[in-house]
Amino acid sequence: MNKILFVASECTPFIKTGGLADVVGSLPQALKQNEHVEARVILPLYDEIDEKWRDQMEYYTACTVELGWRNQEASIYTLNYNNIIYYFISNDYYFTRKGVYGYYDDGERFVFFSQAVIEALAHIEFKPDILHAHDWQAGMAVALAKIMQPVEDMKTVFTIHNIKYQGIMPLAIFDDFFQLSREHIAGMEWNGMLNCLKGALFHADKITTVSPGYAEEIKDPYYSEGLHPILLERTDDLAGVLNGIDLKEYNPLTDPFISVNYRSSRIKKKENKIVLQEKLGLPKDSEKPLFIIITRLVEQKGLHLVQHILDEFIQEDVQFAILGTGDEEFESYFREVSNRYPEKAATILTFDEGLARQMYASADFLIMPSKFEPCGLAQLIALQYKTVPIVRETGGLKDTVSPYNELSGEGNGFSFVNYNAHDLLSVLQYALTIYNSPLEWQQLLKNVNKSRFSWIDSAHKYAGIYDQLKPEPILI
Repeated sequence: MNKILFVASECTPFIKTGGLADVVGSLPQALKQNEHVEARVILPLYDEIDEKWRDQMEYYTACTVELGWRNQEASIYTLNYNNIIYYFISNDYYFTRKGVYGYYDDGERFVFFSQAVIEALAHIEFKPDILHAHDWQAGMAVALAKIMQPVEDMKTVFTIHNIKYQGIMPLAIFDDFFQLSREHIAGMEWNGMLNCLKGALFHADKITTVSPGYAEEIKDPYYSEGLHPILLERTDDLAGVLNGIDLKEYNPLTDPFISVNYRSSRIKKKENKIVLQEKLGLPKDSEKPLFIIITRLVEQKGLHLVQHILDEFIQEDVQFAILGTGDEEFESYFREVSNRYPEKAATILTFDEGLARQMYASADFLIMPSKFEPCGLAQLIALQYKTVPIVRETGGLKDTVSPYNELSGEGNGFSFVNYNAHDLLSVLQYALTIYNSPLEWQQLLKNVNKSRFSWIDSAHKYAGIYDQLKPEPILI
């Protein structure tokens, strides 16, 4: 039996701000099908976690964490959900706040969390063979596991979900945060700063990221946010494992959020479109091609490209809808688009999971022109709901969406290479041409219907990585 402890700052269904939570929620559940693996998860106990989960938690134990000159208590609670044990680390000072991130002391909060994880290993009965940490918030748990060796022969895996976020703090606070000799600064320092992500990359036995394409990109200075030298040094230990999605959760046949459930029926999909058009105040026309964007409204998502070409593209016989929140620049722009084209465009500046599902179930195309995209979730969901993705060839988008080829009849979407607005406009116009060519459209939809990205496939690959670290076979 191989014991894996996942360490992360968020996890569905308890707390979620993005795709990290989906990974940490889904991967242990997929690994559970392997009788040779026992996976558990450890998280902060945020004030934001719903009472329905808190009511199910049981107090387990408490320990003291030395954070420089301060002693902080960490209370540990447990919860058994869907036959997985979850540990929650409670501390009123660091985690009894609104929201999850965005505080001036986030670095200190998650250094505390990482130290509490290491301290907890001496107090819980579960002794992991492998500690698998995710993103910078858990990065120092990897470094401390290597330095302090809280469990004999425990190995570590670290997964980068987005290299842009690194947990950078002044180097001078090393002595305030750690009870370590200064010889360990070198493994945590980068460009004169204390860097949680670098600490994990330096100390981890294996490094993964969330798609093969992103694993290659982050070795390039353009994508690496300055960390390419260490990634090039660790290239033999770096692997890209494509994220999956929960095919039971994202299933248009059973989804309770959508108006008309379906497997692959275009007729029923059009019925959903009529309901959505009415909800969004757009003219009802099931034949009108509907293009959607569901995203955080930030530069990374390629929205500057959309800004440059949307006025021109919307002159076509199409409808457009966008759902999301983010930077004021983009919120204002898309609000103005809807005001200028009330018969063609709808902007919903919020995030509503139910509405997102309705949009996936109703749309013909999903637009994802990202500047970079470690894996991407929206295109995987879109394929499940038989909506054709239009993406830029970067990271996980390139790994999951293959451009439609009229000659071979292959491909499950549309893509463009250069981060260029006119290239985006060109591919949008080409997609519209295929939509208006019944035979080509039918062939493309057949390909979409065959596209499935399950967490079981990802679990197979992670099992192989764990197997490299431990001699016991891990088979799924």
